[in-house]
Amino acid sequence: MRGIGLKVLTGAGAQIDTTTANGRLAFGIFAAFAEFERELIAERTQAGLAASRARGRLGGRPRKMDRAMLTMAMAALSDPKAVTADVAKRLGITTTTLYTYVNGDGSPKAAGTALLRTETGDESPDNTASTVQRSA
Repeated sequence: MRGIGLKVLTGAGAQIDTTTANGRLAFGIFAAFAEFERELIAERTQAGLAASRARGRLGGRPRKMDRAMLTMAMAALSDPKAVTADVAKRLGITTTTLYTYVNGDGSPKAAGTALLRTETGDESPDNTASTVQRSA
């Protein structure tokens, strides 16, 4: 112990003095209540998210890229003369989002392949982790 204590001089908690046994007890009780409340909030949050998923709602930011936009991007980038910034601008997305889904040669990356599979209804077990992850 370093001999450091907390002593509340005025206000609602004026009885707290952690240099005494009673003060340490009160402080410990408040800490236990705070931890209990934090755990309750976490449980309620998880229960709410599970209930939302059960109703068919996924959390997170909506995807900017859809299947039609992905196929247009793949077709545009398959042309070696295509400028990525121009393709992204025409599609209304950033180059970062474009490169998240498509390689520079127009072939789909993992996120693009997952998007193509998800929207065609092919939900394979190896695809479940990538469909939950959202990209802007």
